[in-house]
Amino acid sequence: MQKLAHQIERIFPHRSYQDDPSTDGSAEPQPKDQTIPTTSSTNNQTYNMTNLAGKIALVTGGSKGIGRATCLALAKAGASVVVNYSSDAGSADAVVKEIGQERALAVKADAGSVEGAEQMVKSTLDRFGKLDILIANAGILPMKDIENTTEADFDAAYRLNVKGPYFLVQKAAPHMSAGSHIVLLSTTLCHASTVTPNYLLYCSTKGAIEQMTKVLSKDLGRKGVSVNAVAPGPTGTELFYKGKSEQVLNMIAGFNPHNRIGTPEEVADACVFLSGEGSRWVTGQVLGVNGGMASV
Repeated sequence: MQKLAHQIERIFPHRSYQDDPSTDGSAEPQPKDQTIPTTSSTNNQTYNMTNLAGKIALVTGGSKGIGRATCLALAKAGASVVVNYSSDAGSADAVVKEIGQERALAVKADAGSVEGAEQMVKSTLDRFGKLDILIANAGILPMKDIENTTEADFDAAYRLNVKGPYFLVQKAAPHMSAGSHIVLLSTTLCHASTVTPNYLLYCSTKGAIEQMTKVLSKDLGRKGVSVNAVAPGPTGTELFYKGKSEQVLNMIAGFNPHNRIGTPEEVADACVFLSGEGSRWVTGQVLGVNGGMASV
């Protein structure tokens, strides 16, 4: 018990006082000057929270939608960006052109395979020599309830939405130094109070991502790498609009306090925040980017 008390005393010391100069002990003891200890290396420094100059980012699914907006936002903040794509070279090249050839590289690779993960990391290191920011954005949105889900549906969803990010982090993490950032993509639907049955397969993959985020943050935190997830609400991308009527879109917008659907740029801004110094004390978190939308 004495040993435990001594350890507690070291962590939470009692108030200490200067020696009483009086001989009768009547003077009020004065507390010694104390400062709050910290191990942060950021004391007395001011940071631009979105200054990513000199940083190298890899974004999967970076040619369209949220991925495209994220690539452009990272570049605007000063980062050089590797734009991964699966088939649409024209869209990826357009992103590279907008950023500038000297600070961007398009890489065709299967984001759902181990080989693709290795290829993306190698291409990044070969071109830029390091990797500071990893954003696993690529994914699919299958609309399947339990009754109509086939084994092929299940395998395809988990391959790109779960297996891909898992092994991408595995291949990238050894090359990421302290102060690096990993951002995974989840969905607000995981926390919605009402979700229609046809989102079951999709939500289950994103539930896996959220658990991955929490565990990886503890594992990689030991080397100073932060891991977070962004959970967008309904966002105006080609993937989201596919197969939805105007009536359905208006109904979804009506669930939001702002009575609208989010934009890819709004999600991208959150990704940039989680990629910079402003989020240096944020890890293991799932950030909802949904305009206050609590349920769908």
